[in-house]
Amino acid sequence: MMPNRFTDTLFQLVRSLEKAEKRHFKLYIKRSSGNEDLKIVELFDALDKLEEYDEAVLLKRLKSIKKPQLSNVKVHLYKQLLASLRLLKSTDSIDLQLNEQFDYAHILYKKGLFSQSLKILDKAKETAKANHKVNFLLQAIALEKRIETLHITRTMQNRAEQLSAEINEVNHRIDTLARLSNLAMLLYSWFIKNGHARNEKDEEGVKEYLKEHLPVNAWDHEAGFYEKLYLYQSYSWYAFIRQDFLMYYRYAQKWVDIFDEKPLMIRVETGHYIKGLHTLLNAHFDLRNYEKFDHTLRKFEKFAETDRVRLHDNFRTQAFVYINSAKINQHSMLGTFKEGLKLVPHLLEKLKEYELFIDEHRIMVFNYKIASMYFGSGDFATSIDYLQEIINDNTEVRSDLQSYSRLMHLMAHYELGNFELMEYLTKSVYRFMSKKENLTVVEEEMFKFLRKSFHISRTKLQQEMELFLQKIKALEKNRFETRAFAYLDIISWVEGKVYRKSMSEILQEKYKESKKRIYKS
Repeated sequence: MMPNRFTDTLFQLVRSLEKAEKRHFKLYIKRSSGNEDLKIVELFDALDKLEEYDEAVLLKRLKSIKKPQLSNVKVHLYKQLLASLRLLKSTDSIDLQLNEQFDYAHILYKKGLFSQSLKILDKAKETAKANHKVNFLLQAIALEKRIETLHITRTMQNRAEQLSAEINEVNHRIDTLARLSNLAMLLYSWFIKNGHARNEKDEEGVKEYLKEHLPVNAWDHEAGFYEKLYLYQSYSWYAFIRQDFLMYYRYAQKWVDIFDEKPLMIRVETGHYIKGLHTLLNAHFDLRNYEKFDHTLRKFEKFAETDRVRLHDNFRTQAFVYINSAKINQHSMLGTFKEGLKLVPHLLEKLKEYELFIDEHRIMVFNYKIASMYFGSGDFATSIDYLQEIINDNTEVRSDLQSYSRLMHLMAHYELGNFELMEYLTKSVYRFMSKKENLTVVEEEMFKFLRKSFHISRTKLQQEMELFLQKIKALEKNRFETRAFAYLDIISWVEGKVYRKSMSEILQEKYKESKKRIYKS
């Protein structure tokens, strides 16, 4: 039933409002409207008190609104809420401020006050240039051209050449930005749908795609902020898909660095900065850069405490999702699974609170990470519960995550000794992963081992475990095989079996060993 809770768009908007936004709306309506708007206030109050949208219940609570009127009143309320939010949020957004200035310039133009209109446009253009808002420049210059072409403003000397040069430069930049932003978006979309490159065919396809869509001037030394941002994003996703984690780290770092070089842009493009920190944390996780991971996480947590993030619904939700994802990853790296499980109750509570803003893909990722925590801590039954949430979901996204959820599910049943299920489950998971083309040599070896383990003695099982460990450790450096280790640390799991230690102990020993190497170097 959960997906239907927020199907009504007006109800979604009302439910998303903070206390300050609700208070501002009431004041806005009182100042700007007459008696005819009492109905929308009544509707607003009724919607605000509903836990779930139910039109029958809603109509019972409305004294002055009948069913035939409801649709029109809802449309009117929606518009007034947006107008109130626009007024409240205008100082919070460069885009809203620029659009407001353009609206003023356009009004003055319509009034015939051309010089005043041009003056506002000049100031707005300066603000746009300072904040790298190239798209705004296009509409501002278009209005300037209209004024200069149709009216004598005494500013025409050399203006034709100047405006012509400006618009050519802006069009050129917009074309480059569109190509780069499209490339970044489509590469990210490829990953969301497919996960990492499964084989050379996948990798070759991604390489060709990058080569075909990368603008020839992408590496121009005079490139602006946004050109660099989308270029670094594109190469981050490209490297991540190819599992070139060192390259992924380099471009994730460049992504964050351009914001650190231009701190003003952190406020202008807060969402991209947050995403950059998240990407950098993922890169540190994939490379097991323990110290840098911790440093970046602390930096991210500090930024999340700023008013810019705390007072903004989208940024607050985004930061919550990425920081908690990183914390779970950190516990996975360190092998502190039981300590990581302490995060789960608060995480689940917040996921329910933010369910309006969090997509199904992110919920799937959290279910997988929580399942991994329970698996690593030895609570295999609870791990299975979370994995079932993914396995029973018929979504089309992340076929890779669905495959590895089934594999972990199989391993959890193996740990529980549910051998009567194992033969059926092994065939089922093998078929699924084969169909999704998610089988690597590591998984093939895993299935071979499991099939053998059903029919051999405990003594021989230990020998088979040791042989299995040798085979998969030999594949550890193979780039197309690292995907299995990134999703599911099979090596540490098998090492635990071979050396008769918990997976947690194995990972903690690896962390201590890495600290010794750093100290020696």
